[in-house]
Amino acid sequence: MHLKAFEKLGININKNYGNITCICDKIIGEKIDLDFPSVGATENAILASCLATGKTIITNSAREPEIVDLQNFLNKMGAKIKGAGTDIIEIEGVKKLKDVSYTIMPDRIETGTFLCMTAMTGGTIKVKNITPDHITPIINKLEETGCKLNIGKNEIEMQAPRRLKAVDLKTMPYPGFPTDMQSLFATSLTTAKGTSLVVENLFENRYKYTQELIRMGAKITVEGKTAVIKGVRKLYGANVKATDLRGGASLVMAGMVAKGDTRIENIEYILRGYEKFDQKLKNLGIDIRRIDDKPKEK
Repeated sequence: MHLKAFEKLGININKNYGNITCICDKIIGEKIDLDFPSVGATENAILASCLATGKTIITNSAREPEIVDLQNFLNKMGAKIKGAGTDIIEIEGVKKLKDVSYTIMPDRIETGTFLCMTAMTGGTIKVKNITPDHITPIINKLEETGCKLNIGKNEIEMQAPRRLKAVDLKTMPYPGFPTDMQSLFATSLTTAKGTSLVVENLFENRYKYTQELIRMGAKITVEGKTAVIKGVRKLYGANVKATDLRGGASLVMAGMVAKGDTRIENIEYILRGYEKFDQKLKNLGIDIRRIDDKPKEK
């Protein structure tokens, strides 16, 4: 989808032995019809069109808050973009962009991560500097599991029950339940009371993490885009491997409640998406350390 959008803008794409080369004398505004409301493809099309000649119209565009934030940032730099947050975005090309200072929006997936971790551990947390409206589907599902949430303008305080209730969920493009939260929420359900059904509608191969959770005692059956999770009383520490960013964070969460020690390899996936992740968890009382950390002397 990314390359198809570039070709629409007059960019010549040359694919050779795993390399992609994009060449053109100038980018010409055009109508781009996305086959799927991809966040990355929408952002790439916007970026490529900012300095184009003429107008670009993107239909079936992604509607995520990050798209709106990108529009606001680029418009502050002098771009002419409108429609972000809807399925049709218009970009009028400009000659140049200027330097600006800009504060990026809060990370809604990091917010959801800490809420899910609290839900699974049966704890209490207050998350500040967030935008609750961006995570409405996550809030709704947490409430279904039995969590009690007090929602403020820029913060959420949540108290989790001793054991979550099983729920069903399916991922959808925004404003539906985000695919980036699928593995995290599903992991919290591995110790819930009852059987949960999770349906991944956006990406293939997003259940790799389940094999690692099964090594820890989870009861998960995957068939196609559906995962059936039968809640168990206890998970057990094991040596596991992160296979992607959110799946890796899910293993950290499972390790929090598992009996014994959990060792997670390939943490570079996790560090790519979370800043000072282990330190934030230490501040919440989690016994966690990087393998290169020196244990404190007793």
